[in-house]
Amino acid sequence: MGENIIHNEIRSRFEYIFEDVTAYVEYDLFDNVMDITHTIVPKKLEGRGIGGMLVKSALDYARAKGLKVKPTCWFADKFVKKFSEYGDLVVEVPGDAHNGPVCEI
Repeated sequence: MGENIIHNEIRSRFEYIFEDVTAYVEYDLFDNVMDITHTIVPKKLEGRGIGGMLVKSALDYARAKGLKVKPTCWFADKFVKKFSEYGDLVVEVPGDAHNGPVCEI
């Protein structure tokens, strides 16, 4: 299933498209930091591990590009804490009031 994830650089997100729905992880890039802002998985795709695969794809991309990661999205933050091999990517941005998870469902 991970092979179906595409990096849509124009929209700054990683996407998984199935039939008529799209799950995605959205990010912003600044100063060599990937700020993962949202993880969206429509109900039709829930329970398949797609959110985790999307976050993993974003983190693997960040590592390959030498970027640090700011997991603003609560799901991405939870993922990084669960899978400690990604902990070295996490950075706090000085002076940013939004370090750590801030988005809610």
